[in-house]
Amino acid sequence: MNLRQIEVFRAVMITGSVSGAARLLHVSIPAVSRLLSHTETRLGFLLFERVKGRLHATAEARRLYLEVEQVYGGVQRIGSLSHELALRRRSLLSILSSPSIGQTLVPLAIAQLRNAMPDVQVHFHCLTHEALKERILQQRADLGISTFPVDHPNLATKPLASSRLMCICPRSHPLAGYEEVGLDELLPHEFIGYPHGSPLGLRIDQMFATRDAAPRISVEVTSPQYACSLVHAGAGIALVDEYSLQGWLGSHFMAIPVRDALPIVADLVYLQTEPLSTAAQALLRALHSVLLQRGLALPLADDDEILR
Repeated sequence: MNLRQIEVFRAVMITGSVSGAARLLHVSIPAVSRLLSHTETRLGFLLFERVKGRLHATAEARRLYLEVEQVYGGVQRIGSLSHELALRRRSLLSILSSPSIGQTLVPLAIAQLRNAMPDVQVHFHCLTHEALKERILQQRADLGISTFPVDHPNLATKPLASSRLMCICPRSHPLAGYEEVGLDELLPHEFIGYPHGSPLGLRIDQMFATRDAAPRISVEVTSPQYACSLVHAGAGIALVDEYSLQGWLGSHFMAIPVRDALPIVADLVYLQTEPLSTAAQALLRALHSVLLQRGLALPLADDDEILR
């Protein structure tokens, strides 16, 4: 079966009739009938039987349809990827980011880029680190900013920023008077927490595991931004990174460093075989400037040509 035959067969399966397939494909009914008949002749078996005036798919057609859907999905993905690649040649910059830094600091860098290079079209998405990694490997994005380690032989990474883990709590909470807190102070309390498999959830679980303990979760959220909103509303306490706090400066809660917690590093992630475009390098310089202003930027290496 060629692609046109696959398209017609799929349309008949979806609509349940030749006339429906013709409407879906914007062709005439005789054209669909001829191509369907030719396809059945080439295959050597019937795809549809007419029972009481209605078309019914044969067992062979139903089995074939499962494979056709996979092929058609692949064709659609090729079309989508081709469109993305064509856009990228027309000064498109596709940026991916972990939510915590992506919802607060990356937009500030994008704003600087747009002011300096107004002709650059930007696509920006916040994703999990696994989805971020896959999109870059598939060449569906130019670069990513990940707050969780991304390891793959085809990807290059470069540390950009470092954040402390912070405990946030209402000003009336017993922890609000501490200059810093450790596990001894945190263990008695319930938390607004995260799913166990999430990047921040994993870090917090590992920290508590050093005391053979687990955080007691009163409310589970998928993002540190949601945790900040709930603490701001007085719903409890939470552990968040400093990236997430950048959107909550001057809020009604206290932010207290967590003692002995490992820093949360934000890495640039990009494909080793693809040099970063002029727009991508400009974006990274803008992000470095934003991070410097917030006291989160890591020192540049002497040979770092990208950010200079």
